[in-house]
Amino acid sequence: MSSSNKLLILGGTGYLGQHLLQEFTAIQNTLPYALSLAFTYHTNPPPDPLLKAFPHVLPFHVDLRTGNGFDAISQNFGQPDVVVNCAALSIPRACEVDPTAAMSINVPSVLVKWLSSFSYGGTLLIHLSTDQVYEGTKSFYKEDDETLPVNVYGRSKVAAEQFISANYSNFAILRSSIIYGPQTVSPVPKSLPVQWMDSVLAKGDAMEFFHDEFRCPIYVKDLVTIIWTLTNRWISGREPIQLLLNVGGPDRVSRVQMAEAVAHIRGYNLSLIKPVSSSTVNRGVKSPADISMDITRLIQALNMSATAFRDGVKLTLEAELASTS
Repeated sequence: MSSSNKLLILGGTGYLGQHLLQEFTAIQNTLPYALSLAFTYHTNPPPDPLLKAFPHVLPFHVDLRTGNGFDAISQNFGQPDVVVNCAALSIPRACEVDPTAAMSINVPSVLVKWLSSFSYGGTLLIHLSTDQVYEGTKSFYKEDDETLPVNVYGRSKVAAEQFISANYSNFAILRSSIIYGPQTVSPVPKSLPVQWMDSVLAKGDAMEFFHDEFRCPIYVKDLVTIIWTLTNRWISGREPIQLLLNVGGPDRVSRVQMAEAVAHIRGYNLSLIKPVSSSTVNRGVKSPADISMDITRLIQALNMSATAFRDGVKLTLEAELASTS
């Protein structure tokens, strides 16, 4: 076994990336092997709170479209044992406006080419995909169901899955639902779903929420556990992996039901929540109606349990209260 195993997180300044850094640095000293960490960023340099929180993690500037920056990783970090690809153009409306950018960023052709320049199959690629690969016309999609995305974002993620499957030999593709949980060490600019619902309901004003779009939101710490389990399995056993998993929580919920969970826990008046149809709002992009997912394969493959949505909301709100007190 290598004296030091290397893990690279693409998109380390984003929401999931920061949670991975936080957890992996916390367990580094408890492992039976050495683990070195690095992450990439693109648009903005890593904020000071992030660098101070993880002083021993190497940051690299990388452009996924051109591959600029990968050579620096090769020279200063070396071949990673595991790459977790969280980097993406993941705002559906932005993908709709610029499909070329969506494809060039979300299909990791340059990344796979770089990984293929190292020893064959020596790196496990854990790639974040999306539940939006599904058409959204039924409940509880299985991994073997046909992928028929209704927007550019979903199509770019299907193209990414197909590219990886065809061109790389050691991978785990995770079709993630909405990710929710506590804020990150360096707060991310995008609004977080539970915190946003909490903030609007706290004002005491009525607010409209969709009653006819369904997802299986996943608690961020569950997703971190999934990624860590796959990482540890590869580092400990070196058995090649070719895995496609639906990665969601156990509950199929609408935006109304999500808001109701927040309201129940915080004691807000449920009458503030006004159910409306998603068809009443033009978001500039088509959105699938029901992309809830069957997570049986995930539970069986990784021998894990998933956090119920209401429990995850409670943990999220408790973490927010603790961080402000």
